[in-house]
Amino acid sequence: MENREIFSAISAIPPVFVRLDGRAFHRLVENLGLEKPFDEFFNTAMVTACTTLVSESGLNPDFAFTFSDEINLWFSRLPFSARVEKIDSVAASFAASSLTLALGGTSILSFDARVIPATPEYAMEYLADRQNEAWRNHLNGYCQQALIEEGLSAKEAAAQLKGLPSKDLHEMMHTKGFNLAMTPAWQRRGVLVYKKLKEKEGFNPVTQETVVTERSAVTVDYDLPLFSGPEGKEFLKKILAGV
Repeated sequence: MENREIFSAISAIPPVFVRLDGRAFHRLVENLGLEKPFDEFFNTAMVTACTTLVSESGLNPDFAFTFSDEINLWFSRLPFSARVEKIDSVAASFAASSLTLALGGTSILSFDARVIPATPEYAMEYLADRQNEAWRNHLNGYCQQALIEEGLSAKEAAAQLKGLPSKDLHEMMHTKGFNLAMTPAWQRRGVLVYKKLKEKEGFNPVTQETVVTERSAVTVDYDLPLFSGPEGKEFLKKILAGV
């Protein structure tokens, strides 16, 4: 029967990204009464979903980069014999289950998923692009909310902002007395959840000596550098190398 399964034989060659996007999450905002344009409780829940994807899902991605309702998973090795169909379905369903629990289990939600072939060099370009998208999302979110609070409908606010360059959006908020550069870094640059080797001191009962061992621990970074800048590029090189 397996030979009748559509796309079941399609496999990927690592490394790859798997990008998860929330489906119709605007309903979630309304159902849970989340704060606009950004809600810290929701962001914490997304980070929790990323943490469980990295540490408990069995998928074993190297790291997860998240902003808004998007999660990007980096795989240097692939599970399920690299079958795209299975990787996508398990990643999306696990993320949805984890986020549902983190949000209290009162709303049904889902993610879609896609596999993006990459190289370590392209990975740096890709992550810089996604972080730039986080910044654009940040600008649009604050500007649209400001216009809505001034009396425009969501549709009217979106129409007024459509096509405006980032510098104009930033200036718009500046004229309203709001400095977007002072907002929390997780809103502007996203959050990275990754594995990091940490030294742990223990006691060896056989030798009666104190020993230091290295263990992999999940680390959450809410204060990321700009990936397109020199500091950010060096940071990403180490993360991609697993250092």
